[in-house]
Amino acid sequence: MLVLVLAACLLLRDSEAQTPTTPQPQSPMGGISSAGTFAPVYDSEKRPITAGGTVDKDQGTVVFEDATREAGLSHWRHVMGTPDKKYILETDGSGVGLIDYDNDGWLDIYFVNGSTYDALSGKKTPPHAALFHNNHDGTFTDVAAKAGVTNDRWGFGVAIADFDNDGWPDIFVANFGKNRLYHNNHNGTFTDVGEKAGVTLGNWSDGATWGDYDGDGRLDLFVSGYVHYDLKHQATATSGTVPFAFCQLHGVPVMCGPHGLQGEPDHLFHNNGDGTFTDVSVKAGVSDPGAYYGFTAIFVDVNNDGKVDLLVANDSEPNYLYINKGDGTFDNQSYISGFALNQEGREIASMGLAVGDYMNNGLVDLLVTDFADDYKALYRNDGDASFTDVADEAGIVQMAVPFVGWGAGFPDYDNDGWKDVMMINGHVYPQVDQHDWGTTFAERPLLFRNLRNGKFEYVPPVKGSGLAVLTSGRGAAFGDLFNNGKIDVVINPIDGPPVLLKNVNPDHHHWVGLKLVGGEKSPRDAVGATVYLTANGMRQREDVMSGGSYISSNDQRPHFGLGDATDAGTAEIHWPSGATEMVKLPAEDRIFTITEGKGITGVLCAKQPCLARRVPKATATRPAKLGKP
Repeated sequence: MLVLVLAACLLLRDSEAQTPTTPQPQSPMGGISSAGTFAPVYDSEKRPITAGGTVDKDQGTVVFEDATREAGLSHWRHVMGTPDKKYILETDGSGVGLIDYDNDGWLDIYFVNGSTYDALSGKKTPPHAALFHNNHDGTFTDVAAKAGVTNDRWGFGVAIADFDNDGWPDIFVANFGKNRLYHNNHNGTFTDVGEKAGVTLGNWSDGATWGDYDGDGRLDLFVSGYVHYDLKHQATATSGTVPFAFCQLHGVPVMCGPHGLQGEPDHLFHNNGDGTFTDVSVKAGVSDPGAYYGFTAIFVDVNNDGKVDLLVANDSEPNYLYINKGDGTFDNQSYISGFALNQEGREIASMGLAVGDYMNNGLVDLLVTDFADDYKALYRNDGDASFTDVADEAGIVQMAVPFVGWGAGFPDYDNDGWKDVMMINGHVYPQVDQHDWGTTFAERPLLFRNLRNGKFEYVPPVKGSGLAVLTSGRGAAFGDLFNNGKIDVVINPIDGPPVLLKNVNPDHHHWVGLKLVGGEKSPRDAVGATVYLTANGMRQREDVMSGGSYISSNDQRPHFGLGDATDAGTAEIHWPSGATEMVKLPAEDRIFTITEGKGITGVLCAKQPCLARRVPKATATRPAKLGKP
């Protein structure tokens, strides 16, 4: 059925695009799993749809604007190997983390950087990661050197969390080579404690996520492994070490892998509470004995039993879903849950992973981005940790097929109370720009609006707007960077400057944000908490997570759109400790700090200090109680 739909209409309106042919199965292109080969698709101006398809302002809405330069981010550049991307190490890109590192109430931005072979050999200075401090005026200043977080290694993923419960967020960076764990010193600087903590590993770590899997109130760390890589023996199409089928695209030699290369296993580190961690991967049942090519991982409660489960998106291998058994171990339910494969019963080149309740039914759904010439997956949660890939019927398949998807999110961009879908894209092979294959190395983002009935509507990019920006996107983070109640997007490309997509959607909908502070039996930053907001005739869900999108870390403050409602509603907070707390929110368009067991303990208003406006008195909170969601 899906193939027939795609054969009828793949991209855009019929008047703007060529009709694709039915995909023909073939061996994995370039060693990456895909559905087959589709006919190239061009827009009305004969541009590949990955770089075209824009509309005039009178035909669409400007949702995002490119604010990179005015924000002061454009001078920093991400570097990943060489421009020709001869080896797989150079192609996957790095993540970006949103972190309020100085606890001033404003999100700062941490960009992981890659490296070069000359830097690894000591011939040149390595490219630095960036920590952009939020100046509260729409601009940012890079303070990475002063903060001591430049990394100077070949970086990939980032996960933000307060691992020692001291009230200050820390930074874990997954590297090729030794990982880093930057401990926040509370004075604008960090110290790398990775060696002491025992989490450095040493080969190719890719994604990471923090979560309190055993309920002891301390955050544990999961790290996904990608390829077991040897710099002295890097496979090429002519080396003879990997079959040519895994090193070609349309018969043209490209970088090899991941198929044909040795994988790297995953690791779960238990937090010992003294600054050290113990590798419990095998004991917990999440060691990845098949050494799949792991990318994005997320701890989140998928079956509503109050315990965080573990999701891992694997590149060109079946995905993992580990259900938390509550005794320190996990049950691998990847296949029985429906998450291992797509609706065709086939593994996909899973890269980005987003978690969100797009149906507003209290169950978290999953969005997975993957390679071009394949169907991006939307796993609807049917309850009891059972998922169905409904991407085709939801309406997000046709447009996305030619794109190589990385960053993924469920941002409610218009604050109507319904989560939308966004994908950040960029091709793997720079060779595509040299051939008439209907695709490009730099690609534009994709946005789909939630129609509130299980379906989504494609939002066309207006010329010159943020959705029309072309970048070789990889990591992306979603969050309210300007504390104005609108969700913005920060993109870390494979090469070049970052992209800041500032949300300028013209809606006047109301919203509310929450900053959660855990009590003595919860992680201090409340990672693992679930919040249900009852307002505007609906019940929304948000989860506090570390990790996601594509090996990145989003804003950890639950955000809820309220539409036209002026009653902010009631928040039902399920803390990681097992306590449940009801808090009546006294006003809209504010970010409330809620401390476990104490209710509202702080408030930040949008656009101007709360002291300049009359703030309604907070309603008394119901005392916390123990109980399952």
